[in-house]
Amino acid sequence: MRVFFDRELDTVATFWRVYRRDGMILAFTSHDRDLAFGGINHRAAPGMVPAAIRLSAEIANDSAEAEGALSHASIREEDIAAGLFDEAAIEIGAVDWLTLDHHVLYNGEIGRIEDDQSQFSAELRSGKHLLEQDLVPRTSPTCRAEFCGRGCGLSAVKFTSVRSLVEIDLDRNRVRFDGVVAADHVDGRVRFLAGPQTGIRFDIIDNDGDWLLLDRPLVPGIVPGTRAELTEGCDHTVATCAARFGNAANFRGEPFLPGNDLLARYGQP
Repeated sequence: MRVFFDRELDTVATFWRVYRRDGMILAFTSHDRDLAFGGINHRAAPGMVPAAIRLSAEIANDSAEAEGALSHASIREEDIAAGLFDEAAIEIGAVDWLTLDHHVLYNGEIGRIEDDQSQFSAELRSGKHLLEQDLVPRTSPTCRAEFCGRGCGLSAVKFTSVRSLVEIDLDRNRVRFDGVVAADHVDGRVRFLAGPQTGIRFDIIDNDGDWLLLDRPLVPGIVPGTRAELTEGCDHTVATCAARFGNAANFRGEPFLPGNDLLARYGQP
């Protein structure tokens, strides 16, 4: 196995690979020319560098950062804004640019991305960040279960449909689909099956008549007739769970548990 940085002058460059959720793979190297290894061509991008990598044997999350100029044609500002790089898997490593011996030093996913129009900085999270999740249920007046997920008991197939896009409004970031009751899809999801944002999850934050308002920016290129997968939404209240879905037996919340303001409340007639 190649030992890196074991000499004063070493022919080593860094490389990083981005595996987007829409299936696209982007690979770059800090070397001044393209390098092909591991079955992937790594484009020369000297302006992009890993800022820091921290690995440890502790439970604490390993950390890394990548930063650089928004100059490479493969990383466009509008793609970052559209969420195409959200939660993308990433690998960072070192490569000998003469022999092409290489080794991956870091595996993780892209978290928060900050962009100041000329530079971007991406927070990278290793697989250890899953160990930081709170597994102990907390009391809450609303349901803690994901709609049609674990603990909910409802079938996702029953409340998911594939529809054709009728109209899109880029200025107001909203869409309209054929045969959809918009009010039933608030707090639900949209996932386009074609176009520039294929596979990206959009959360539905509100409706305006037949229109669905989405939580992330839409990009040009999504045209009427595009098919999308729509999942209905739930506001996680016990009233909706009982009246609309008849699923109160699986409600994962405590809607009648007194709160911290119990002693300060006024009596009701």
